[in-house]
Amino acid sequence: MCAADTKKNDLKPWLKECWVIPPKENADFVCAMEDILEVYQRSYTEDEVLVCMDETSKQCVKEVHIPWAMEPGKPQRFDYEYERNGVSNLFMLSAPPSGMATR
Repeated sequence: MCAADTKKNDLKPWLKECWVIPPKENADFVCAMEDILEVYQRSYTEDEVLVCMDETSKQCVKEVHIPWAMEPGKPQRFDYEYERNGVSNLFMLSAPPSGMATR
């Protein structure tokens, strides 16, 4: 069997989607979520600007050991041990109807 005969796996466990799943008996939560979603459905006017914000934090790491040189036909190999090198907080603001985005 060669690489041309192999089929990519349909399951991709490294890809994940996160959603807020409301509790079954929490009507207040659902009502508040619907209010937020309604904001995105409003029409765009020059007097009111819709600004969205998103944030995430990422751990900064550095290698403790030098990775091995790549070889033909083998994936890159590196040691799983790392040294923590701080945390970065990322913020993004955007105004989708106007096309503005900043980081």
